[in-house]
Amino acid sequence: MATLPINWLIKINTIIIYCLLIYAFIGALLFIFQRKFLYFPTEEILHSYDKESISNENETIEIIVLNKGQEDALLYFGGNAEPVIYNADDFLKAFPMHTVYLFNYRGYGGSSGTPTEQGIYSDALVLFDRVKKKHAQVSVLGRSLGSCVGAYLASERPVEKLALVTPFDSIKNVAQDRFVLFPMFLLLKDKFDSVKRVKKIKAEIIAIIAENDEVIPNKYSFNLIKAFPPEKITGKVIKDAGHNDISENPEYYDYLKAFYKD
Repeated sequence: MATLPINWLIKINTIIIYCLLIYAFIGALLFIFQRKFLYFPTEEILHSYDKESISNENETIEIIVLNKGQEDALLYFGGNAEPVIYNADDFLKAFPMHTVYLFNYRGYGGSSGTPTEQGIYSDALVLFDRVKKKHAQVSVLGRSLGSCVGAYLASERPVEKLALVTPFDSIKNVAQDRFVLFPMFLLLKDKFDSVKRVKKIKAEIIAIIAENDEVIPNKYSFNLIKAFPPEKITGKVIKDAGHNDISENPEYYDYLKAFYKD
């Protein structure tokens, strides 16, 4: 039986070793810089709306407050690169019967600190507990990354209604789809797993999906919807909408206004 010359075997082994080293190097970069890929903190933007601050774990979290003094409250958690202040005018018109709280994650919009999954969850709980003392009912609206925050909060606190916009089942699954060759379930520090919250969520739920979502493939949104009992959740797909422009479609606010009005 023919065998490869020793010099060829050495070359093949060398190539394999280089490939493994490159693979390990890229994996290390993904692990070290993963939060740079996940969070895109926004600068503080000057505005004339009311605002409040909450203190938690030696951090100060900035909250923008709209329609002060309403009986019911609506907490808003935005996307991973979203300046939540940009929603203020539209939310004032869409939710006049709610006091709306726009939440700036750690490191976003003037809040101190750096964002992490557990830090954001902790801050959200503190915000809810403060707001609940002043309002009869508290509902939540979470968009993209904020859908995970909303799902977590609704699994830990008595949220009245929960709207999930361009949601997904977990960051782990979305990341694995993008980095197929790497074990993202091992590398990820922040997994944002909304599916595992499902059984603890008692709120009435609507999920709003962008038909042409270029950031979150629809299958991950539908995975989350399917995890709920059918009677617990209403799913809506906005045609011709993308991940970032979904709120520009008139149906977006039509669905939300009808949901929170009932």
